[in-house]
Amino acid sequence: MDIFSVSSTHHYCHSSPLSSAILAGKSQQISSSLTLSLKSSPEKSTNQPRVSGEIRRRPPTLKPFPSKPNPPSPKKLSTNPLRNLVTPSSTTPRNPDNLTNKLWLSSKISPPPPPPPPLLPEDDTEDAEEAEDKEDEKSNASDDAVSGHVPVPEFRQEGKIFVGNLPLWIKKNEVAEFFRQFGPIKNVILIKGHDDPERNVGYGFIIYGGPTASSSASNAVEFDGVEFHGRTLTVKLDDGRKLKARYEERARWVAGSDEVEYRSKWHEERDNFRKEFRKVIETEPDNWQAVVRAFDRIDKPSRREFGLLVNYYGRRGDVHHAREAFEGMLARGIEPTSHVYTNLIHAYAVGRDMEEALSCVRKMKREGIEMSLVTYSILVGGFAKTGDAEAADEWFKEAKERNTTLNAIIYGNAIYAHCQTGNMDRAEDLVREMEGGGIDAPIDIYHTMMDGYTNIGNEEKCLTVFERLKECSFTPSVITFGCLLNLYTKMGKISKALEVSKMMESCGIKHNLKTYSMMINGFLKLNDWANAFAIFEDVVEAGLKPDAVLYNNVIRAFCGMGNMDRAVRTIEIMQRERHRPTSRTFLPIIHRFAKSGEMRRALEIFNMMRKCGCIPTVHTFNALILGLVEKHQMGKAVEVLGEMSLAGINPNEQTYTTIMHGYASLGDTGKAFEYFTKIKEEGLELDAFSYQALLKACCKSGRMQSALAVTREMSAQKIPRNTFVYNILIDGWARRGDVWEAADLMQLMRQEGVLPDIHTYTSFINACCKAGDMMRATQTIEEMEAVGVKPNVKTYTTLIHGWAKASLPEKALRCFEEMKLAGLKPDKAVYHCLMTSFLSRATVAEEYIYSGILGICREMVELGLTVDMGTAVHWSRCLRKIERSGGDLTEALQKTFPSAWNSCGNLLENSNQIDSDDDGDGGAYDEDWYGVQMAVTVNDGPPPAPTVDPGCVISRPY
Repeated sequence: MDIFSVSSTHHYCHSSPLSSAILAGKSQQISSSLTLSLKSSPEKSTNQPRVSGEIRRRPPTLKPFPSKPNPPSPKKLSTNPLRNLVTPSSTTPRNPDNLTNKLWLSSKISPPPPPPPPLLPEDDTEDAEEAEDKEDEKSNASDDAVSGHVPVPEFRQEGKIFVGNLPLWIKKNEVAEFFRQFGPIKNVILIKGHDDPERNVGYGFIIYGGPTASSSASNAVEFDGVEFHGRTLTVKLDDGRKLKARYEERARWVAGSDEVEYRSKWHEERDNFRKEFRKVIETEPDNWQAVVRAFDRIDKPSRREFGLLVNYYGRRGDVHHAREAFEGMLARGIEPTSHVYTNLIHAYAVGRDMEEALSCVRKMKREGIEMSLVTYSILVGGFAKTGDAEAADEWFKEAKERNTTLNAIIYGNAIYAHCQTGNMDRAEDLVREMEGGGIDAPIDIYHTMMDGYTNIGNEEKCLTVFERLKECSFTPSVITFGCLLNLYTKMGKISKALEVSKMMESCGIKHNLKTYSMMINGFLKLNDWANAFAIFEDVVEAGLKPDAVLYNNVIRAFCGMGNMDRAVRTIEIMQRERHRPTSRTFLPIIHRFAKSGEMRRALEIFNMMRKCGCIPTVHTFNALILGLVEKHQMGKAVEVLGEMSLAGINPNEQTYTTIMHGYASLGDTGKAFEYFTKIKEEGLELDAFSYQALLKACCKSGRMQSALAVTREMSAQKIPRNTFVYNILIDGWARRGDVWEAADLMQLMRQEGVLPDIHTYTSFINACCKAGDMMRATQTIEEMEAVGVKPNVKTYTTLIHGWAKASLPEKALRCFEEMKLAGLKPDKAVYHCLMTSFLSRATVAEEYIYSGILGICREMVELGLTVDMGTAVHWSRCLRKIERSGGDLTEALQKTFPSAWNSCGNLLENSNQIDSDDDGDGGAYDEDWYGVQMAVTVNDGPPPAPTVDPGCVISRPY
């Protein structure tokens, strides 16, 4: 379950003319005694300080204008509506039943007026009347100014001058030092640029203080045209343009009755750009260039725009640009709020960088910004994605302590965290807690629970959740059926997955790319390449455009078939369709070429990978090493380690474990222990895979006491012994024919609660057969069927070989018939073993032996099976004891021989070999072929863990 997107929800209220008028009335009192004439520029004083250097001047630009005195205005009643708003009259009756007094929200937004002042004592009545008269005079003067009875007042601030054409790099202290010669300076204001707050835009204001502020400003104007750091200054008296514009805007609003908000052109353009930016984010989220251009057009973006941009980058997982936008907001002096911090934390959570997310949380706490429920939910979801269920649970508990009520989203993230780690008991507890708190579970939580049961392979509970979903009136969606498809494809039940697919179609739900990918993966696990390509053809017929994941699965299918040219051409198709290949795209190709011994082609794919912008990682080199190990080319595999060092890539535990498995297959215990020691010395983690490789090397070489020492070290490291560890140990004792030690291990498995699998039973049956205890082998078959484990072809092959060694071919034939009745298809090894058993007993004149030989030969011919030359020589030697001059058996048996059997040269060479053989019951076959090859194939088979090739190496998934 993906973490939900966090959107910035700041509400910005543009201040209305009413609020601006009220603020203007509070900050500035307009007195009736203000004069409307500008003071004339003072004459040039003889005491004017002299400036060193040559001074270039130009005519002054500010000319004094004479003004007429203000005519007296008659006193009149105040008609200003603002005055009644700001200071309501005490004579206005208050209605206790007014709607405003009843609504809590309106009382918070617009608080009621303050209570009337208390009555003054009699001796203070005259002072109060005088104060009221003065206030009336001020309000009358402002009313007269609005009504036009008096000229507009002067807006110039006394002692303030404008300085232009300043250098962009100039600082306040340098400007103050230059103009301080005219009088004490109260403040220096340099206007900064919005794009670079560290530089000014070339102009500013200087405000002189003290009683001589006006004369100081007038003297400073004489510096108009003076050169300052290579620039000619422009110095003027402040003309009050800004205050005048505010005054006129207020006057227009007071005089107007249409309630039109008068806004400047700059504000209108900025609002249009802000709306356009939000529209681009909503309509074109994939076009990041359009989003950036829309943001850059906004002049002085506000906190809301920065928050939206951080959130946009966060949804894309672009942590670096999200942080850049956040720092740009701080550079403009905009203080971040909880929403902006939440968006940044969301960006780090999507990028799975939880350390930086926690650093943002610590900064929020230092600045006293309270974390919201959304912030906690993002943290829980972020740790859930990284698989850290403990940290997710800690933040969930803190959210419960800080917030009185939780929602379904944070519960869903906490449940998702435990489902990912397989802790379904805790997930079920959270579901009960959520429902007990009165929160209804949405359909997403049902999907999360189904996915959790899929991860642990619990089909029953997954179907229970599916039925419960339908009982709660939820309509199953493509995600719901996708969970079931994922369940059955992971369990290898592809037939049930096809039933779910038909159920989807009956409900009118179409497949998407993810469901198709699940179906293809299911067939790939069964090595069913034809059906995998059939699903891919369905994708094309449905009009869906394959994505990179689907192409990766197709490449895996081609590599499994051995069609490497098609696999390489698929990469070219991906590039034409603008899909970027990843390391997963090249891994199966590199592994296949290395496994087939084509190192030159494997290195060519390495170079293609680099040209596509994919940097080879340790997993890429591991795939190359794995292919070489499976080909038993250990020398070249070790050379790859040197290439890794040259590339600056350190081997990991998987690299050394793969090499250990290679040496274990060869029985080289010394090399296996050498690389086991390297894992310890380099501080890498020793896991069950590393110990399994070491155990395999010990058992393969017959060093069972060393294998037991390895198991004791596993117990000391608190690494549990799984089914595959027991399989290796049982197989080791089976090689030595020690059925009692193997039986003790079977008993120990049951005591430790480790369930035996098909490989465990097959290895134990092999031990019984080598010891000649066929009665116990038969009982093991019955025990397997009782616990629900069905024998496979290798199990029956081992049992047939045991009956053959016991010189009981009739029971071997009966076992062969049972295998076919069970629906299993015999392979070449079964026919080889059974035929050898019959030929060794062919001298006994029994009808079932002759009919058995003819029947086996007929089945082998129908299946197109032929034996190698060595087997043909051995069978011909046995057959010569029965039919020296040829016959029906000889004619039937020679149909299974290779075509080179009729060659005269081979026949003479083989006849010499026949003379040197003794009369054993199987000879070289029993020890060389079955004792080594079958023991490796049957008993060293793959564990339930992911494997690449069941014949040789067990490794971690890429």
